[in-house]
Amino acid sequence: MTDAEWARIRSGLRFGQVFEGTVVQVPQPGAIGIFVDIGLSVGGFVDVLLLPEQSDDWPAEGTVADFEIWWADSRQQIRLKPSDSRYLRSDFTDFVGRVRPYWSSEVGQPVRDPGPLALDEMRSLLRSDGPPASSP
Repeated sequence: MTDAEWARIRSGLRFGQVFEGTVVQVPQPGAIGIFVDIGLSVGGFVDVLLLPEQSDDWPAEGTVADFEIWWADSRQQIRLKPSDSRYLRSDFTDFVGRVRPYWSSEVGQPVRDPGPLALDEMRSLLRSDGPPASSP
């Protein structure tokens, strides 16, 4: 896929947009996440950070479920989150409050490529307690 084709697809995506998808690969249960076919020419992926701690609770290959667009940037891949709470980490609400506190206001907004993260943004995301209270 060309960068132009990816930019065209990404321009039609919205945060929180729901796709029915099929889990096509769980390469390292408990380690990296799952790959999901959502019917587009670009792959979908759910990061391990969004999934339950126990990989036995992850959707298995062949599972058909709804997935929401969580992120899409210059990489030719759509980051997804499961719509079904059974497939989300148990502290998802707290997690979102730490790493994407404005998620509810982002839902429905166009997915744009924000470019690379600044060093302080990366440090903030990697902190165990999330971004500092003064973060935007």
